[in-house]
Amino acid sequence: MSFGDPPSTSVRSLPRRDRIAILGGLVGVSVLAWVYLVVLALRMPAMDAMAMSEVIRIRPWIAMDFVSMFLMWAIMMVGMMVPSATPMALIYGAVARKARGQGSAIAPTAFFVWGYVAAWTGFSLGATIAQWALDQAALLSPMMVATSPALGAGLMIAAGIYQMTPFKSACLDHCRAPARFISQHWRPGMLGAFRMGLEHGAFCLGCCWLLMGLLFFGGVMDLLWIAGITLFVLLEKLLPFGDRGGRLAGIGMIATGTGIALLTILA
Repeated sequence: MSFGDPPSTSVRSLPRRDRIAILGGLVGVSVLAWVYLVVLALRMPAMDAMAMSEVIRIRPWIAMDFVSMFLMWAIMMVGMMVPSATPMALIYGAVARKARGQGSAIAPTAFFVWGYVAAWTGFSLGATIAQWALDQAALLSPMMVATSPALGAGLMIAAGIYQMTPFKSACLDHCRAPARFISQHWRPGMLGAFRMGLEHGAFCLGCCWLLMGLLFFGGVMDLLWIAGITLFVLLEKLLPFGDRGGRLAGIGMIATGTGIALLTILA
């Protein structure tokens, strides 16, 4: 490889102390993100949905609204997606430790994780823009749920169809094979570690971006819905048959969206 091959290793070669440090850091960041989401959800005003919708429609977003929503999305993505990056971070940590033992200068695992988070921060900007557009079109409730059955059905069907596409499968394959990813995308140094994390985040984004769009279906601030999507992403990446399960789930999404669409037409 043009950037130098990484030392061949596995998570088992990573000392327990290092594993605890990496896992502790990832779990700590994820827990803090979830605490923020819980506190934010509990602080949302408990007023009549229709009245709140009218208030939102009358007052356009200001810069602070956009910044606060962007921060909400960015922190939410940390809480939802960092757990699924744990196997990749552990593999990187094992490779980095072995390389340091051989005298190579390797960046700490944190640089890899920062690159991964940067990719999802970019997604958060796009999600904030999408939320702003839907909000200005009066298509979101105060809990940030799609108020249009057609929009909800379309999101569900689109997510289901995407589960079947070759592009989704290719991105998922990279996410499900940490050692192979590290071998194929290895880059030394701090910038190299950040770029590797960014590339892994890009594959993960290609795998999950439409699933994140379902937050507008079930509620951007619905904690159970957020947890459900988080668990789905985690199982799809980690279970031996997660890829097949994801395709089966896609069929269920298409059926659900189609059912909603038919009920809307017949109502």
